[in-house]
Amino acid sequence: MTIKNTVLQEALALLQKEGLHGISEEQLVHRLGISMATFQELFGSKENLVLEVVQYDVQGRKQAHAALFKNESSAVRKLLMVVEHGLQLLRQANPLLIVELIEHYPRAWNVYLDYNSGYSAHLVHDLLNEGVLGGDLRRDINIHLVTKILMEQVAMLVNPAVFPPETYNLGEAFRSIFLYYIRGLCTEEGMKKAEEFFSRTASF
Repeated sequence: MTIKNTVLQEALALLQKEGLHGISEEQLVHRLGISMATFQELFGSKENLVLEVVQYDVQGRKQAHAALFKNESSAVRKLLMVVEHGLQLLRQANPLLIVELIEHYPRAWNVYLDYNSGYSAHLVHDLLNEGVLGGDLRRDINIHLVTKILMEQVAMLVNPAVFPPETYNLGEAFRSIFLYYIRGLCTEEGMKKAEEFFSRTASF
């Protein structure tokens, strides 16, 4: 791992834990354990660091998906694993971080938006198609429409205005939204796989 990747990894952990509010560029450099000269050489500014941290996070998510899929053949379970993994990352992050990115770091926030509308939407579409071809999902579903519905369900689930974390258990909300919707998409065989998945993981 390069020095820059090490710094990005540490910065991602720091921002997910504490957010960005109240951390000056100088404090950030100190917390990362590098000199200001090294910081300027690698990133040039706090805004660029945040942008590269988000890009690093997105690449890490894609690599995590590849690892999750390595020994999994069921498209239904893959689909649920992707959503669960994203929610686990959300639970680990400071809830104010998203607001701070939206308000103060639009370039970085746009990376997440592009990731969701591009990579994530295509991944969901491909997994739905794989599920139909593999017999886990019904052949009469409208894959394009179901992709849109699933993406909107995820957006609703992670919206604190809809499901305040102090009021709702995210794992239970995940189960309530996705188990019952996915059931309607599944064949009998696919339904067994979905229910088996939730019986193992619904308590995250």
